[in-house]
Amino acid sequence: MDRFDFVVIGAGPAGEATAHKARALGASVAIVDRRWFGGSCPHIGCVPSKALLHAAERHAAGAHYSWSQASARRDWMVNRAPDAEEPDDTSHVRALEDAGAVTVRGTARITAPGRVVVTEQGEVAPRALEARHVVVAVGSTSKVPPVPGLAETRPWTNREATLTRELPRSVLVLGGGPTGCELAQAFVRFGVPVTIVQSGPRLIPTDHPRNAEVVRYALEHDGVVVRTGVRAVRARPGEGKDGAHAVELDDGTQADGHVILLAAGREFPLRDLGLEHYGVQVSGPDAYSRDGRLRLADGLWMAGDPAGPELHTHQGHYQGELVARMALGEPIVPDYRALPRATYMEPEAASVGLTLDQALSAGLDAFESVADFTRTAKGYSVEAEAGHVTIVVDRATRELVGAAMACPDASAAIHECVLAIRARVKVDLLAETIHAFPSTSRILNGLFAEARARLDQP
Repeated sequence: MDRFDFVVIGAGPAGEATAHKARALGASVAIVDRRWFGGSCPHIGCVPSKALLHAAERHAAGAHYSWSQASARRDWMVNRAPDAEEPDDTSHVRALEDAGAVTVRGTARITAPGRVVVTEQGEVAPRALEARHVVVAVGSTSKVPPVPGLAETRPWTNREATLTRELPRSVLVLGGGPTGCELAQAFVRFGVPVTIVQSGPRLIPTDHPRNAEVVRYALEHDGVVVRTGVRAVRARPGEGKDGAHAVELDDGTQADGHVILLAAGREFPLRDLGLEHYGVQVSGPDAYSRDGRLRLADGLWMAGDPAGPELHTHQGHYQGELVARMALGEPIVPDYRALPRATYMEPEAASVGLTLDQALSAGLDAFESVADFTRTAKGYSVEAEAGHVTIVVDRATRELVGAAMACPDASAAIHECVLAIRARVKVDLLAETIHAFPSTSRILNGLFAEARARLDQP
């Protein structure tokens, strides 16, 4: 049996981060994955989707940027040869091995505390690994709604959507989270008719409500049909207009798409991992809590999507490094107060911390200040038709506790607020900090000054 300080199950961002940090701290590591080292993000997630969004933005702006160019650029980004079906993860394997980790491609299962058995690809006998610390970093997969007839339509997930080399005739997106909204904008800007069906009352439901409003405006402005508050109840393959798949909705109406894209949440492949050997349940009333605490039992750790509290590549990377440090004895705990979120459409939407309602529910004496982005110097300069910048301040501490914005550079500008929340910077200092004009950060500067004035009122 091979013995290591760490056996990491899953080689996505969280698993890679655990392995690299553990090796940097001198620990021995084996890391196992049954598919792509690097995980979904660089191959069928964040990286290809952002490449397609960039291409779609240029195409919509009138640049000579064809779908074939977009597809070729996306293939280059995910390291996929022109004649290959799959991306090549060699660079991720090489980086781990260069760091001194042992890579194992196969399916892992915990058979006892500290023992992982791997069925390797192409091998008859399983390989046994022993570890002081087992780290579960298996990521997530697209949730398949229990809709009769849906399987017969052969629906796409983010895998097919980000790797397709042919534009679909039309797309019906089931789910209005960041993935569904980003891919909807990418396809519609290349001339594909797109409909989004979202069961809840608004898009990107875990983000700030004002961000959701701007995202909906942007999609509808591009031509996407957005249906909120309705749920798919039955699919009829090929029975829609021009041979599209028809999906019956619970309000008695119908939505069609030649391709149905699943973007209605994520599932965690935990059921067959053997976590019960540590006394950890993955379902039912005694299931573990997705609170991001990372340590599930003595010698058992979890990082990335299954760990919670949210689903972000940057969260997984943060957690992976923390797992290695915590397991090796550092007296630290995760801190999610300043966990940023971003949706990379045009315009971008980003947020961090609490909304006003969340702050008040948590017992804070909080207030918010809001700027209409379209009526700012930055907004005028880019001819913005929608957007906002919002901050939430706690009166008791005079600190920022939340922020949200929807504007062209939101994913970058939000990080001033991320740092302010993480470092507990007072609004007084933020208001006195010089911000370049006419940037989005300058809009924040004005909101900080407004907040300080409100705090100083008798």
